[in-house]
Amino acid sequence: MDHAADLTDLSALGGFFVLRTGEAPGRPLPTLAEAYAARDADVEKEVYANPVIFRVRKVADSVRAPEPRVAASIAHLGLAARLWSVALGTAALHDRVPDLDPRLLRWDPDASAPDDLRLTGVRMLPADRIGEVVREAHLVPLAAALCSQLPVSPRLLWGNAASALMGAVRQIDRWAAVHGRAEAAARARRLAAAQFAHPDLAGTLDPATHRRRSCCLYYRLPGGGLCGDCCFDRPPDRTRPSGRTGDTR
Repeated sequence: MDHAADLTDLSALGGFFVLRTGEAPGRPLPTLAEAYAARDADVEKEVYANPVIFRVRKVADSVRAPEPRVAASIAHLGLAARLWSVALGTAALHDRVPDLDPRLLRWDPDASAPDDLRLTGVRMLPADRIGEVVREAHLVPLAAALCSQLPVSPRLLWGNAASALMGAVRQIDRWAAVHGRAEAAARARRLAAAQFAHPDLAGTLDPATHRRRSCCLYYRLPGGGLCGDCCFDRPPDRTRPSGRTGDTR
């Protein structure tokens, strides 16, 4: 069976849902397993020696982030959104998820947004394994990699993960309403609800409004404002001290 065919229609849902298959042309890209494991490499001399830190620095330069934790949060949010979108989009359309084993999923940390992902071996799993595929295989080691190297709060990162998941649900809802695919939207919402009940994500969003209870720090960028699901009603004073490593905002 050609499982890769189940991934070809994801582009209809939007750019964050696209998943390429096979090896990229040219230089081999690092796997996400390699990216999560890398520590203390010389990023300046070896472009992909520490892909996570390389990505954070690229984002920092692109958005003129005033401090490392802001760039780390934005970089994390982008990759989390890609992973949730690919998995939830496939589940919504086909009632199964691709096995996104970090050893098989290659990532170009030097690409523009949305993050460039390539799956080198395709097999499908039952849709209800989405938490194992995304949260356990990726978001846990990604958070560990960031928190061990940069002053960023785990609570902020899980808020990002929740926001990214809800963003994927909303996009699938919009697509389903236009294309008469109510069953796809219902499947996405059911699977997402199960993830929000997990201890890592429980309490990250307000259950009534779906606004997050932590901030991604986007407001700290030059000209940055508030995201649609921000916990703040107005941007805090950006001139105040940035806080300590454990600052959860």
